[in-house]
Amino acid sequence: MAGGNLTMTRKARARRPDHQTTDPGARATSSTGRREIIARLGDLDIAPENLRAGEPADDQVPQLAATIKAAGLLQWPTARPGRKGEAPWMLLDGRRRLLALRLLRDAGDIADDHQVRIFVETDRARQAAAAVLTNTAAPVHLADVIAAIGRMLKARLGISEISAALGYAEIEIRRLAALSALPAQALEALKIGRLTLKQAKLLARLTNRKEQKELAEAALEGHGFQEWRLHESLDQDRVTANDPRCRLVEPERYAALGGRLEPDLFGERPPVLLDPEVLTRAWIERVRPVAETFEALGFAVHVSAGEAPECPEGLEAVGWSYGAGLSAEQALAWREAREVHSRTVDEVGDAPTSDDVFGQLEALIRARVARDQAAIGGRVVTVLVLTPSSRTGVDVECWTPIEPEIAAEDDDEGEPEPVRHFSRPPMRSPVLPVPRPDVEGVGHALHALRTEVATRALARALADRPDIAMTAMLARLFTSLVLGMHRSPEDGVLGMVLKPFQPVGGRMIEALDGAVHARLEERRLAWDASGLTVAAWIHGLDAEDRARLLAELVAVTVDVREARTTSLRTPARAAAAELAVLCGADITEHWTPDATFLQAHGKTELVGMLSAMGSPDPSATKLRKSELVTRVEAEAARKRWAPEGLDWSSLLADDGPDADPEADVDGGVSGSSAADGTDDGAGVFVVTPAGEAELQRSRA
Repeated sequence: MAGGNLTMTRKARARRPDHQTTDPGARATSSTGRREIIARLGDLDIAPENLRAGEPADDQVPQLAATIKAAGLLQWPTARPGRKGEAPWMLLDGRRRLLALRLLRDAGDIADDHQVRIFVETDRARQAAAAVLTNTAAPVHLADVIAAIGRMLKARLGISEISAALGYAEIEIRRLAALSALPAQALEALKIGRLTLKQAKLLARLTNRKEQKELAEAALEGHGFQEWRLHESLDQDRVTANDPRCRLVEPERYAALGGRLEPDLFGERPPVLLDPEVLTRAWIERVRPVAETFEALGFAVHVSAGEAPECPEGLEAVGWSYGAGLSAEQALAWREAREVHSRTVDEVGDAPTSDDVFGQLEALIRARVARDQAAIGGRVVTVLVLTPSSRTGVDVECWTPIEPEIAAEDDDEGEPEPVRHFSRPPMRSPVLPVPRPDVEGVGHALHALRTEVATRALARALADRPDIAMTAMLARLFTSLVLGMHRSPEDGVLGMVLKPFQPVGGRMIEALDGAVHARLEERRLAWDASGLTVAAWIHGLDAEDRARLLAELVAVTVDVREARTTSLRTPARAAAAELAVLCGADITEHWTPDATFLQAHGKTELVGMLSAMGSPDPSATKLRKSELVTRVEAEAARKRWAPEGLDWSSLLADDGPDADPEADVDGGVSGSSAADGTDDGAGVFVVTPAGEAELQRSRA
């Protein structure tokens, strides 16, 4: 055998235990006396300070020997130089590995000259640590373990045998075995750090071998890894356990109807439901009895397992309302119905799915119908639309016929009217009796002159009485913005052109401008009950009430909306920022991003929001758009967070508009798991033995 010092006699080696081998593979691994050498199997023995020195071989050592024969020694033992009367190298850890090697030697598979790479410790403190702590050697790279498991599988070793030999759980061996099927380029890229373990798992889920190799080669050559291609492929046309239909369809019910599941081997993605038509059928079967109940009551009921149908002509969806146009009695009934509905939603949403689904859904639908009918002043809801909901199992939308007298019409200029779900009835304010002017024999020019002088006189009088001037301004604002009267300057004393903020196709946000309109609606009811003129009623308010009314009326006229990115209103932006700073505005005190707002964003932007909230989640990129929206909405509500650009005051902050809200999106989602441990749906549906057998038959 060639090898210089490797053929040195045992006696000579004992005289020079610290001699460095001349093998080219040997190298020093630290400056503390630790080095890596290649030694003969016959020159190894177990050090007496090894915690298990003298113990016989356990039953799993033969399995360990088989794995070493198939894949080689993956973890190198740690030894110290032998002392007088000892072998040249005494193992501080690696006792079972040495016993396995000796079994192979006794079987004739290897000889005493078999080369074994070991770590040698000469520092006394490190020797003591190595004798107490196992695995003190630098761990083998995971890519090497994956490749070794692949070789073991080719040698026809079973999963349980590999698990027992390597000390991994069987599920981990199965996952690593799946990675061992990756192209060699992928494992090499993983080993040199150009591919992360998360990316390798994504690649293993890809069934197209050619595409696997292309992506692995690109990563190995330093061109990056196109995760978006994999996510797009994995998410396409797949239904997972996060689907809203699963709120009413338990795993057992789905399986009993023949539904199959494909669990994620790595346990990171929710299981895929291979039979979505079974899920749809099961959900409709759960909802049908309650739908038939309401059909018997005279409602037309549409049940849709997907998107809600479009509202036909002649009907309108009730949606959210703030009670516009209601009388005092109607407003009270609406608020009570709204509270009952909110309680019912909470009760049904928090209750586990049970056999009493019918009772839960019936109560939910009745509460929704009562709330919506009260919101429109007792008008009748005629159509119910039932769709899946992750919160309550069923989402309810109520439709009502449009009343002809309030049907939307184009104005004279051909511009569409703003979307208003329900118009309030025409309002009439008392008018004080005043005599008509005597214009007999008076020309137009003279009449204009007289009224002009009178106008100037009133202007001076108001300038001298600020309190009355505030009354006049409030009366003008209230009459136009709340009562919908005298919107033209010709109908009022003050030459103000007033228009509430109500963009075409826009929506009212309940916690923001919805709250303002709700307050004004209460004031309208109070004025209506007073029987006074608007000016008299306002002047009778105390100073604090008038100040609050002024703030509310001014608030509904605010309009800083920009229809296009090329039409920025810079002066208006500056004014809005200044007012926001003066008010100490913080949108998160009242609102955080909701589903409607988030749905308008792309997946990359939504993942960036999680990162901006300090909650990077690698599983988020694997979610479908609807699931990701739900995740971001819940996290934003929990942390009271909103994107920076929604607060005008941020424009005047030091790091204001220059800060990039989507910075480091990729880095933000590369962590190991969600910080709050949010369940991503994995493990919600489990594969039953019957389902697993059916899945295997279908694959075959």
